[in-house]
Amino acid sequence: MRLHRYFARKFLLTFLMIFVIFAAILTLIDLMEEVGRYSGNGVGFHKILQLILLSAPRELYEFLPLVMILSSLALFLGLARSSELVVTRALGWSAMRVLVAPVSVALLIGVTAVMVFNPIVTSTSNRYETLSTKYTSGEESAFSMSAEGLWLRQGTKNGQAVIHAASANAEGSEFYNVTLLMFDSTGTPSERIEAATARLGIGYWELEDAKAWSLTELENSEAASQRHDAMRIPSSLTQERIAASVGTPTSISFWDMRTHIAMLKRAGFSTRRPLVWFQTELARPLLLVTMVLIGAAFTMRHARSGHTSLMVLFAIMSGFSLYFIRNFALILGENGQIPVLLAAWAAPAAGLLLALGLILHLEDG
Repeated sequence: MRLHRYFARKFLLTFLMIFVIFAAILTLIDLMEEVGRYSGNGVGFHKILQLILLSAPRELYEFLPLVMILSSLALFLGLARSSELVVTRALGWSAMRVLVAPVSVALLIGVTAVMVFNPIVTSTSNRYETLSTKYTSGEESAFSMSAEGLWLRQGTKNGQAVIHAASANAEGSEFYNVTLLMFDSTGTPSERIEAATARLGIGYWELEDAKAWSLTELENSEAASQRHDAMRIPSSLTQERIAASVGTPTSISFWDMRTHIAMLKRAGFSTRRPLVWFQTELARPLLLVTMVLIGAAFTMRHARSGHTSLMVLFAIMSGFSLYFIRNFALILGENGQIPVLLAAWAAPAAGLLLALGLILHLEDG
């Protein structure tokens, strides 16, 4: 039991050290990119630093598999060079028994990342997108979904506009039972428009069967209302931005994804992409465990065996290959060419079995 605690502590400290190194490197890279992007827009350094801090959690979250395999390599190379693996073998410990502690730590990190770190990443990423859009174009736009339907916000020349729709088509280009509420620069409502259908064109909304009320007139607004068979309203939104907001599950927390999927179904949007993302997050702890086993399979050997650099290269290449195959399977799953569960779980499960087979063959075979 004491050896398990020793290996677990050693692996956790190695992981934290590599994680901090990656965080520092990514922060420096983001600093150069953000300064180059916003230096001509009059954005101050403190705002750029805020953007960097908001974007860093998302990048670190995506790099967790790489951090995990590097932590595994560092751990087992260190144990091999200090002959600690030889000592544990002399005590009668098999390779699988040595792996219990690192695998348990990796599984705990994976579960914590999904349950705790994922909501933080979602919140910071959404804030980053909002501020980035504001600093780039000077306008704020937003998309949200609730049990009452879809809500959009767009910037206009005179202020803001809030748009509500009961439902939409799968592409996000046509909305039904639409209400638009226009605000002037002071935030005062200036006009309300209701329409049976709203189609999003290039730079405008095309409304059908619409009725408009002016909210700035002193007299009865109903008496001054006007009906239109068709009318156009300027828009700063695009179909691509709306589709990206709807189809980007990373903007939704893991804990809210089931509710979001149910809302997408009611609104008429496709739910395949968020389903794939949800299953991928469930499989993330398994992916991290697989990365640990891949690193152990190639480096859990005595340092005098030689070819250490080659084994490290093979381990890293295997990890990148697994990551590439996983992403390719996710694309196939999002396009409906393979089942959702197969897309999310097949690559980590196959990598796990292959790594275990290699360990059993080389170490305990």
